[in-house]
Amino acid sequence: MPLINSASGKTVSKNVHFAKTFFQKFKGLMFERADNFDYALVFELPRETRIGASVHMFFVFFPIGIIFLDSGKKVVDKAVLKPWMLNYTPKKAAKYFVELQPEKISEIKLGEKLEWK
Repeated sequence: MPLINSASGKTVSKNVHFAKTFFQKFKGLMFERADNFDYALVFELPRETRIGASVHMFFVFFPIGIIFLDSGKKVVDKAVLKPWMLNYTPKKAAKYFVELQPEKISEIKLGEKLEWK
């Protein structure tokens, strides 16, 4: 299943994984190897929130790109996070966030809509 930028029609990532269970959400990319990270990892939050969408990079050994989406899957913030970063809180409330390779977020603009099917 691909991750698509609706504004441009371009595929952001060919593979999408979902962090659905408590353990998957807790683990995220901790202890993952950079050469195994060739997918977008989508997290859905219980509600749209800023503080609840905060992330850390403990035990993540490589930089990642992160895209925060509102309930309509519109981009409200994006950032490149460094390994072991203590905390990043999005500038606006988010219902979803997507972790992917850092170079993939450069073509995504605030306000654009992302989709997965």
